[in-house]
Amino acid sequence: MSSIVTSVGGVDVSRETMEKLEQLSALIIKWTKAINLIAPNSVPNLWDRHIVDSAQVFHCAPDSWTHWVDLGSGGGLPALVVAILDQQNRLITLIESDKRKCLFLTTARRELGLNISIINRRIANAETVPANIISARALAPLNDLLGYADQFLGADGIAIFPKGERYQEELDHAAQAWHFDVKAHTSQTNPDSRVLELSGIIRRES
Repeated sequence: MSSIVTSVGGVDVSRETMEKLEQLSALIIKWTKAINLIAPNSVPNLWDRHIVDSAQVFHCAPDSWTHWVDLGSGGGLPALVVAILDQQNRLITLIESDKRKCLFLTTARRELGLNISIINRRIANAETVPANIISARALAPLNDLLGYADQFLGADGIAIFPKGERYQEELDHAAQAWHFDVKAHTSQTNPDSRVLELSGIIRRES
């Protein structure tokens, strides 16, 4: 068994896992030159701003999940990081409407040997089996994300959404249309941001 060498976003990883994360980083940098997977000005801070930030999403999830759905996957953050960190080879579904970004995701799946399913459709038109976990990073306001949660989450499912400094405003706004329980985890990459873990999501009656 590989020895644990370090912690990434609260997750202890082996040397082999670290190598895959480094491979992913190199792929993202290479492809960003052509299709802007991430903001070019964030490339120098790729590890903390994107890899560690994605790893903490995985860290927030309960270990009992069997199917994870990532919405608007784009450059595969957090989904590809989740797939690398998951040692149980569970199914992760990535939904992305941009064909070029799906080509990147397919390349990453092949080169990193990941158990992921890629759906090249708009979120509203995508279909998949119910998920235990859904995630989305920098995709939409929380109120809209909860609508997607209603679409994809199975019973007792959990949504995990990293949010910036105005997270409380988004929570307050979303609470007008939705019932939910929330745990707000302090971000490891920005102390003013939170990773929101939401459960018991139910639309309020109008």
